[in-house]
Amino acid sequence: MHAYRTHTCGALRAEDVGQTVRLAGWVHRKRDHGGLLFVDLRDHFGVTQCVLLPGNPHFERLERMRVESVVSVTGEVVARSADTVNASLPTGGIELKATELEVHSEAAELPLPVFGEPEYPEETRLTYRFLDLRRETLHRNIALRSAIISSIRRRMTDQGFTEFQTPILTASSPEGARDFLVPSRLHPGRFYALPQAPQQFKQLIMVAGFDRYFQIAPCFRDEDARADRSPGEFYQLDVEMSFATQDDVFEAIEPVMHGLFEDFADGRAVSPAPFPRIPFADAMLKFGTDKPDLRIPIENCDVTSFFERDGVTFNAFKNVISGGGTVRGVPAPGAGALPRSFFDKLNDWARKEMQAPGLGYVVFEDGPEGLTGKGPIAKFIPADVQREMADHAGVKAGDALFFAAGASGDAVKLAGAARAKIGQELNLVEPGVFKFCWIVDFPMFEWNEDDKKVDFSHNPFSMPQGGMEALESKDPLDILAYQYDIVCNGVELSSGAIRNHRPEIMLKAFDIAGYGPDIVEDKFGGMLNAFRYGAPPHGGIAPGVDRIVMLLAGVENIREVTMFPMNQQAQDLMMNAPSDVSSQQLKELHIRVVEPPKETAKS
Repeated sequence: MHAYRTHTCGALRAEDVGQTVRLAGWVHRKRDHGGLLFVDLRDHFGVTQCVLLPGNPHFERLERMRVESVVSVTGEVVARSADTVNASLPTGGIELKATELEVHSEAAELPLPVFGEPEYPEETRLTYRFLDLRRETLHRNIALRSAIISSIRRRMTDQGFTEFQTPILTASSPEGARDFLVPSRLHPGRFYALPQAPQQFKQLIMVAGFDRYFQIAPCFRDEDARADRSPGEFYQLDVEMSFATQDDVFEAIEPVMHGLFEDFADGRAVSPAPFPRIPFADAMLKFGTDKPDLRIPIENCDVTSFFERDGVTFNAFKNVISGGGTVRGVPAPGAGALPRSFFDKLNDWARKEMQAPGLGYVVFEDGPEGLTGKGPIAKFIPADVQREMADHAGVKAGDALFFAAGASGDAVKLAGAARAKIGQELNLVEPGVFKFCWIVDFPMFEWNEDDKKVDFSHNPFSMPQGGMEALESKDPLDILAYQYDIVCNGVELSSGAIRNHRPEIMLKAFDIAGYGPDIVEDKFGGMLNAFRYGAPPHGGIAPGVDRIVMLLAGVENIREVTMFPMNQQAQDLMMNAPSDVSSQQLKELHIRVVEPPKETAKS
């Protein structure tokens, strides 16, 4: 018999009754029933109930032993009586009648209970993450993550993609987030950077002629934590293809994403391929965001022109419009039957959560002359304008129409958030479904209000639609790029692009964004030089693994699908990182630490 176990704790069934077996695992919980000691033994694979009868020589030791101690138990598999069968447990039809016990490790008093998974402070959970990971839900999520990554790898190799690894120590580049810097011992005063993404390397792999690349790539960005973003590192399915159009990328990725979600949907529906393609401008108009949740059956609209009509006297909106702003309408199906408190609650939300002046609204109902509006601002809008606006917005009797007004960007953002909020409040979010879409035709450039200059909107390595001709003849803010995002249920899973593989077009694009040839040569010289020796047209994408697992696991925080996450302050409480280092280590790296000035107490 094996020294530790002959079976796992999830393996035994009714057909094993009568066998003598050995199990190993953690003491999950204990129950003393009138002299009978029941012990649930747990390992990675499941739980098996063990029973010790009175007089068993190991009874007292197990009775005193703390839960989470690690033991091996040997005994006979017996069938449970009909009234004690646990139908919710795969091993619930049997139990192990224990005869031998070997203790491998006794547990100290637990700082964090495993059984029952009660709520505990995040600090405790992260400090004792090894205990937290024993809990069933988190343990299941991490196992799900592994299965998802295995499925991704299989699907990519089945499509002819080859996995390669790219460097972790590389050069710093201006990609939008802060780099993690690594000092060089051999080159004093110079630094490596951890890659924010393998962007340049995967393009160089295409230049090297490997054609179809993928990698489950670690990426490092020194940025603040969010619910869907770790503060230090994350993983993505990094993909690049040679001689590929935008359609080719979509056709390669859609089967992977659709098949992956179908495999792990657990009864939830998955939108069929091909996924809808929504131009960026349409997404901002209809949904107020470039990551729309298509489970919400609401489409926003621009109603600015209605408030410019003769006879409309709502000056708050007229002043916004005269100042260059806009007004967006957000339908609320069926809200007309709700009490005033519903509308007041949304107004409070807009003011407190969105720092907006509020949300105007009109409630529509049938009147003697047809559809008519009521509410605080309805009296400022003539009846014929109300009816035209309702028709434009697609609202009917019994519905309400909310208004988000302000500077263009602010109004769009508020309307998008209001759409999501109204969808939730009215229970309009379609349950049990994953709805995908592509967002396409992103603008190549945007206006940077802080620096008062044109800047890149997304990936600076993207090919502009129209190539050099567009860069030379169009207003930069009118140029579109071959850039695209894949979105599921309001979560951006990935950004991608067809790349700019022509050195002269790349230099021109960077010049428009204020980066001269010397800067481009300095920061991206390796890739630029490679393009001068023959580069294929190529493109790619990089879906986020962490966010995919979050969606499939049905959790809202990335820490619930990450094995060893940091806290909100980018600290690893379990390993005490970041930590101090010795003066000798600093000396070897030619580094001197300069402490930030301490704040002086106010007198």
